Amino acid sequence: MSGPSPKIITVHIGPEPGKRLDKALARDVPEAASLSRSRLARLFAEGAVRVNGAVATDARAKPAEGDLVEITVEEAVEVDTRPEDIPLEILHEDADLIVVNKPVGMVVHPAPGTPTGTLVNALLHHFGGNLSGIGGEKRPGIVHRIDKDTSGLLVVAKSDTAHHGLAAQFEAHSVARHYLAICHGVPDASDPRLRGLPGVSFEAAGVLKITTQLARHKTDRQRQAVLFNGGRHAVTRARVEEGFGAVALINCWLETGRTHQIRVHLSHAGHALIGDQTYGGRRRVSAKGMGEALAADLNAFPRQALHAASLGFVHPVSGARLSFSAPLPEDMAQLLHRLREAAS
Repeated sequence: MSGPSPKIITVHIGPEPGKRLDKALARDVPEAASLSRSRLARLFAEGAVRVNGAVATDARAKPAEGDLVEITVEEAVEVDTRPEDIPLEILHEDADLIVVNKPVGMVVHPAPGTPTGTLVNALLHHFGGNLSGIGGEKRPGIVHRIDKDTSGLLVVAKSDTAHHGLAAQFEAHSVARHYLAICHGVPDASDPRLRGLPGVSFEAAGVLKITTQLARHKTDRQRQAVLFNGGRHAVTRARVEEGFGAVALINCWLETGRTHQIRVHLSHAGHALIGDQTYGGRRRVSAKGMGEALAADLNAFPRQALHAASLGFVHPVSGARLSFSAPLPEDMAQLLHRLREAAS
């Protein structure tokens, strides 16, 4: 059975449209369409915007008065989200927001394939059925997310004021987010291969910086792809915390927050995450220097070795600066312990 048909929003660019197509659209799109600048940016990246019949992927292109713009928007699927009594690890809670440490395997919000057992289901039970939901959002209270098989910290809004304030901070890239990951190889500033890769550079103290555009993969809609024209701007930084020859523990932080950003960026740099079936390809860890058993366990690690370890933001109501941290989950902690033992 097919899902709902997409709808096409038709816009004629009005007088004095300015220098950027996205800004002209933000002005001229009917208010009832509820298309924010960030939503428009995603639609450009997905190839869902046509100008005078041609696909437009550059939101910064110069518009002209009278241009006919057609925007294809997938209809949201209604999900009957019900409260579920699922335990939560809560680090902070007040009248406006809650900070949780999401476990591995938990989906953040319901979708047709995962209507139950999600973080939203658990939060609805915890809050007695109430979460903020701005503009008819299908993911109430959620202002950012991490993948099902990534563990770690999330902040969730309980009030509309908090929702608006947190969303603004994420859009301004002012939220501090650090992730711990175990990757293939050890990124090194002296590596000529890395220095020759487009979008890859090094900053002071050997900090790896990856700057590209990201968009949905042309043939696999579940993946993101690195681009240098079109798509959405994305910047990731990473620093090696510990090197173990064949793998490394790295600290990654985000200047932007795109879908799968760390995973696809590290893969682009040739240092895909251990256990990442989507972006790691068939890369295998050699037993040399660490033994057959540990190499086998690294190669069989069942999920991307990625943990959202710290989160910092300004409380959207009180104005206080809040910072939180969460230790590595048991599976990554055990792997790191064994790597350290093998290296000693």
